[in-house]
Amino acid sequence: MAELRLGSLNYIAVMGRLTHDPELKYTPKGNAVCNFGIAVNRRWKDKETDEWKDEPSFFRVQTWGKAAERCGEYLKKGCAVLIEGRLRSRSWSTQDGEKRIVVEIVTNRVQILDKLSPDAEAGPEPGVVENIDIPKEQLDDIPF
Repeated sequence: MAELRLGSLNYIAVMGRLTHDPELKYTPKGNAVCNFGIAVNRRWKDKETDEWKDEPSFFRVQTWGKAAERCGEYLKKGCAVLIEGRLRSRSWSTQDGEKRIVVEIVTNRVQILDKLSPDAEAGPEPGVVENIDIPKEQLDDIPF
């Protein structure tokens, strides 16, 4: 049997609303990183009861560089966004020795779907905030 060669694809696109205000931080080397959460809803009709039901899912999102600074400046809790990126899993041990694992979306693109308030300075209305590819050495620079 011939060896089957498979490529790999790591791509995700979700649309939802921010669950909390973004947290903008800077690494010790001065790289901006912005973290926030989004809620995505799946609405479906129960065939037995004929009622509509909601199934929310919650995702952690991380963006870098200028895109991180713009997200920190323009996004607020409840803002509607379209997120495109890739999934990344990280693990660490707590001070108590417990192992923790998180899967998060690292963005390539954040599209703001809401109109921004009139006092927002020359920001996207709605608009797109894009990341460039983040070098691995910047990912190793995360202190949290």
